[in-house]
Amino acid sequence: MVGRQKLSLLDRGRAIGWFQDGVGVRDIARRVLVSPSVITRLRQRFQATGLVQDRPRPGRRKKTTAREDRFITRQAQTVRTSTANRIRRQLRAATNTNVSTQTVRNRLHAAQYHARRPSKRPKLTLVHKRARRVWSRRHIGWTRQQWAVVLFTDESRYSLEHNDGRVRVWRRQGERYNDDCIQQVTAHGGVPSWYGVGSLPITEPPSTSSKAD
Repeated sequence: MVGRQKLSLLDRGRAIGWFQDGVGVRDIARRVLVSPSVITRLRQRFQATGLVQDRPRPGRRKKTTAREDRFITRQAQTVRTSTANRIRRQLRAATNTNVSTQTVRNRLHAAQYHARRPSKRPKLTLVHKRARRVWSRRHIGWTRQQWAVVLFTDESRYSLEHNDGRVRVWRRQGERYNDDCIQQVTAHGGVPSWYGVGSLPITEPPSTSSKAD
């Protein structure tokens, strides 16, 4: 009677021990409830390799080559906002290799690239950046007493037109504030709101003779 055809590692070790003690193949097969052919293959494997474990089986063949993987990564690096579908089409046009968008994402994830929402900032020219850098260096040594007399103000705009929030950039850890990973925001029509933050006291305007009357 033929029983189970797969042996546990424990039974494989027992079978090899019995074999080394001179027990026949059929007797060993009967003891562990497998066919004699299973014991024969186990014996041959042990004699050839000294192991009782199965040989590692090759995994599923990748749909892309290493060169194609590099191509996918370069597309994400060149245009950070590229979608997986766009990169898939570019790969097919360049190499005639057709893969799914999920395969594209998998290759990018393997290269530590992930789709993230971009950080947003006002659109700055080189002049703006240089002026901000100069201002920061000029005030880097200020004390808390000096800052206490400063009123910080800002102007926010409630835009009537805005992005739908679906823009993503491919970036690695630590690249959040890279220039090519930031979405520059330009002003659209909207309602401005002005406010200030600071420790300055609010004073009433002085009374005039007309108000006193």
